Amino acid sequence: MIIKGKSRGNGAQLGQYVITPLENERVEVFEIHGVAATNVPDAVIEMDALAAGTRCENPLYHASINTRARERMSDEQRRRAIERLAEELGFSGQPYVAVIHEKKGREHCHVVWARIDIEKMRAISDSNNYLKHEIVARELEREFGHERVQGAHAEREGKPRPKRTPSRAEMLQTKQTGLSTQQVTEQVTQLWRSTDNGKSFAAALSDAGYVLARGDRRDFVIIDPKCGTHSLARRIDGARVRDVRERMADLDPSELPSVAQAKAIQRARQIERGEGVSYEASPAATRDTGRKAPEADHGRSHGTHEKPGAEARALDGATKGISSIFDGIASIFERGLSGDTNEPDPQPAPEPGPREPEVEPSVLANEEQKTKRRQELAREFGRDLEDERDAESERERRRLR
Repeated sequence: MIIKGKSRGNGAQLGQYVITPLENERVEVFEIHGVAATNVPDAVIEMDALAAGTRCENPLYHASINTRARERMSDEQRRRAIERLAEELGFSGQPYVAVIHEKKGREHCHVVWARIDIEKMRAISDSNNYLKHEIVARELEREFGHERVQGAHAEREGKPRPKRTPSRAEMLQTKQTGLSTQQVTEQVTQLWRSTDNGKSFAAALSDAGYVLARGDRRDFVIIDPKCGTHSLARRIDGARVRDVRERMADLDPSELPSVAQAKAIQRARQIERGEGVSYEASPAATRDTGRKAPEADHGRSHGTHEKPGAEARALDGATKGISSIFDGIASIFERGLSGDTNEPDPQPAPEPGPREPEVEPSVLANEEQKTKRRQELAREFGRDLEDERDAESERERRRLR
């Protein structure tokens, strides 16, 4: 049994996510407890609203209880698992919703609790949650007769720590880009072992099509050729954060591009190679599968649409920050904007000659194509800059707390 979970906010998005089929063959509402709402999205929004009188920004706790395909739990066992996990996390008596998903013959259960203690009007601590997950998982395995899973925190008994499994964000990125974390790890590890200092390693990464950048929360990150983002330390097999810092000591992180700038470099390279620009699908986009939601939740309030003016704000952000993005990539980016790519124009402009009183249709077509490319890139840059500003605002709020 594997239990995962973390605190989070945005109840409107989370409530909609847990009842949307996506790639699941079956979605079933198991329980709604301690709230007035009768459907999952409204129930999660109601739990999220309990934080209105507090400063808590992540008033929900989202956990998933996963078993092997051949180890399905009965309703009684599932209810026992939810109660035991709530007890260990300190959420006993708190409102919650539980939804069962079935994918490729394997069931897993999503549980969302309200973290806000109404009597004390403060959030219940979520510290040491990974250890608590494993304590409960090992107990339930013995109780239900399930096969044991070796964890990284509880009941190690001298066994080596298991390798970290890809997170959901990493799996989603792999699906979007076509580059798995294992592929990137193997290539970057090979480059790491063939170099002996930070500068030579950065050069080797560039030659292999990667861009080394300074991270928002980490010292170094790399952007792969498809614009996927990776923590450098996690893509070097056998290396620790300390090892990476020692090797990269001859590089000044302030001289490296930011994540947004590094992605701009990769997109410019894609244009120069004549490839289509890689886009990062938003979480909302990945939820749109065309399937109907469970019957039990008809009449729910969606509340997850993009806010009006979001595209305008993204373009405004691109306009304000575009000069900083161009630093260090001006020559590559100019070729992209001017249409000077490896792929010939569909309607080449005529040879230079005397100026005609009327504009040739081919010139108009080329200009229209360039304008569309500029708009397309500006939107992408705007999204990256907006994400970077949001991350900076989040760090500032945490610092003030």
